[in-house]
Amino acid sequence: MRHRQDFDPDKKINWKLFQIIWPYLLEYKFRIGLAVACLVLSKAASVYGPFLLKDIVDTLSPAASLESAPSLPSFLVVPIGLVLAYGFARFSMIILGEIRDTVFGRVTERAMRRVGLQVFIHVHNLDLDFHLNRRTGGLARDIDRGTSGISFLMRFFVFNIAPTLIEIALVIGLLFYNYGIEFAAITMVSVVMYILFSLVTTDWRTQFVREANKADSAANTRSIDSLLNYETVKYFTNEKYEARLYDLALEDWETARRKNRLSLLSLNGGQALIITVAMTAMMWLAAQRVTDGIMTIGDFVLINAFMMQLFMPLNFLGFVYREIKGSMANIENMFDLMALSSKVTDLADAAELKVTQGHIRFDQICFDYQSDRQILKNISFDIKPGEKVAIVGASGAGKSTLVKLLFRFYDPTQGRITIDGQDIRMVSQESLRGAIGIVPQDTVLFNSSIFDNIRYGKPEASDEDVHNAIRMAHLETFIKQLPDGVNTMVGERGLKLSGGEKQRVAIARTILKRPPILLFDEATSSLDSKSERSILAALREIAEGHTSLVIAHRLSTIVDADRIVVLDQGTIVEQGNHEQLLALDGRYADLWSSQLRSTQLMPE
Repeated sequence: MRHRQDFDPDKKINWKLFQIIWPYLLEYKFRIGLAVACLVLSKAASVYGPFLLKDIVDTLSPAASLESAPSLPSFLVVPIGLVLAYGFARFSMIILGEIRDTVFGRVTERAMRRVGLQVFIHVHNLDLDFHLNRRTGGLARDIDRGTSGISFLMRFFVFNIAPTLIEIALVIGLLFYNYGIEFAAITMVSVVMYILFSLVTTDWRTQFVREANKADSAANTRSIDSLLNYETVKYFTNEKYEARLYDLALEDWETARRKNRLSLLSLNGGQALIITVAMTAMMWLAAQRVTDGIMTIGDFVLINAFMMQLFMPLNFLGFVYREIKGSMANIENMFDLMALSSKVTDLADAAELKVTQGHIRFDQICFDYQSDRQILKNISFDIKPGEKVAIVGASGAGKSTLVKLLFRFYDPTQGRITIDGQDIRMVSQESLRGAIGIVPQDTVLFNSSIFDNIRYGKPEASDEDVHNAIRMAHLETFIKQLPDGVNTMVGERGLKLSGGEKQRVAIARTILKRPPILLFDEATSSLDSKSERSILAALREIAEGHTSLVIAHRLSTIVDADRIVVLDQGTIVEQGNHEQLLALDGRYADLWSSQLRSTQLMPE
């Protein structure tokens, strides 16, 4: 069972959001202050605009026109100052909003960068068991939506919700002061009804947002899994089968999106009804006052402008709340991911591993992936400094599991592993893995150039060091045949290269790293006999003076090992060098005879 921090999305997500957002707000105090200043000035221009419009209309009304001298030119009768002031107010409202968004954009972009990096590092720190069970497509989509959701929350929570509520309070106060309780009451009731309806309906709709996101992630996972396994699909001519599975995933997505869309129709329809009733009541009351001579045409236009101006941000407030709830639904999965903790962790005071000799000891190691199936049973053996030890045995005997335990991808259920007397659970994983180089059986490369994939073994290495590793791995002849040489792109997971070519790249990468301890997990399994002999010579050369552990299936590759450990069903059944084990005429001798016969039966 994976370790998990206490986390309840429904109860704690708001505090979690606050904890994430607050440090970025504190980091950019000047930018936040400038953005708030722009916000205040923009809202002031927004509220003052309708009063200017009222003065313009009243100035241009018939009663006001009669007071003007008829001999004056028409352009002098028009209230130029008021028109220019109104235009300036409208422009100021818009441009100040744009400046605010631009200034605050740096904060949101930095937050997305920091949070994205934090999630990326966290996922890399999770143990191998998580990565063996993950769904890459869905995971990538959840992280992308989560970081975008946090950016949205920072922008709109800080600069839209609170300012809109402040503007609503100002408008209601101005209506009450200038036109009486009736206009303020209609506005207040409509706003409260609008907000309550939006909150309740949006909460109801959130379930459909979650369903749509879940279906979207499932469809994305299905498509990426299929594309990553393109060759397997072709081998078994399962294009139609894959298309059918993807279409089923898209069908679930379509159904979820339809429910989401229909629920949105209910929300928008209810909001529109509340706005329409409120504006109709306000206009009817204002028109009656104008007819009775209590209000002017300018007052009628002012109230209409206020209502239009009020319900536009209020409608936007409904949109923001919907998006906030949607964003929270989006980032729940990312928070769930961040709440996971690795089962393999460093101690708080973990020391750095110091390899002085390279003496490795497996001491009474027991291990199981599942409690009902034990893989290793009381495994004990030493690899002395500079010694080459090979592990052999049938498939499933536990050979590769020993490699994973040495790398601390898992911790043994019993026993311990030491390097120069240091328990590897007491040292940092970074220093442990930095001291070990591996040539794995299944080499997966990045979709980059051959040169970059080799340099990955030691990113700070010079070009000369990389070319030297290429020579030692006998890659020169192959690279010279390529039009782009070392700049040749290897394709997704290195699929443009053959198995042998990929293994030689992996060997060159390990040569470049030059660690004190070397692991070879079926390092020549994909090579032909001629290449195998040259690579074995190179491996013997780089292993000189290094402690090395070899996982071998082809016994011919480890006849020169100082010691061979034979595993059978998770236990050590024999130990010794090649000659000693053959003399025992036991399990190793059977494996040797079996491989010898199969080699002799192979066609030339």
